[in-house]
Amino acid sequence: MQSSPCLTTLTLFGIGKGNVRWGLAQMGTSAPRLQKVPGLQFFKLMGSGIGKGFSLKPNFRRYGLLCTWQSEAAAIDFLQNSKFIQEYQLHTDEIWTVKMLPLQAHGQWDNQEPFSPTLQHNNIAGPLAVLTRASVNWRAIPSFCRFGSRTSAALNEAEGLLCSIGLGELPLVRQATFSIWQSLEAMKAFAYKQPHHQEVMRRTRVESWYSEELFARFIPISSQGTWDGADPLERLQLNFKRDLST
Repeated sequence: MQSSPCLTTLTLFGIGKGNVRWGLAQMGTSAPRLQKVPGLQFFKLMGSGIGKGFSLKPNFRRYGLLCTWQSEAAAIDFLQNSKFIQEYQLHTDEIWTVKMLPLQAHGQWDNQEPFSPTLQHNNIAGPLAVLTRASVNWRAIPSFCRFGSRTSAALNEAEGLLCSIGLGELPLVRQATFSIWQSLEAMKAFAYKQPHHQEVMRRTRVESWYSEELFARFIPISSQGTWDGADPLERLQLNFKRDLST
């Protein structure tokens, strides 16, 4: 059993014009190939929606690949040398990858705890990445869509939000949101003070929206490439070089 925090990566692929059908096809054909990647412990290839969070409108030009790794060397070899990534490079306009270390995680994903163990680290000054995902009960879908859309719209006005995207394995029922904030304080201000988000949290508990859910925080340690033409973390690169040993 791994005792140290495992490296987590999120790669966003911007599918090029004329390659939309190819990108969609990868959702159904990539799993057997990824299962054979050395050092890859957990992965999810997901589609995305329009906007910064949950959306009823799919974005067929953007896909995300979330991975956890046995070692950084395994991640680097895959991201730099694998045929899988080389094929995506031929069909995309841009690719962006952020590397992260798990700071805190609660819940499960397909009955697994993919981000355990986490860092034994209390100093979280600087940017913070957050992943929330859930399997939505069918009877809760109307409420989830209605209130989830309001919360996603509120992200457009959130102070301290560096970047955000809604991802999903299946439309409506298996959803995730990934975001990076300037600080823990900025994230908490949105999560615990924004009225729409507070209402979602209340209804989630009272109405039992989810059959499975997971919440995780990460410390970003590096990013590379572009997302919508820029690296959203480029100006914070120096902050990633902080000591994580205490």
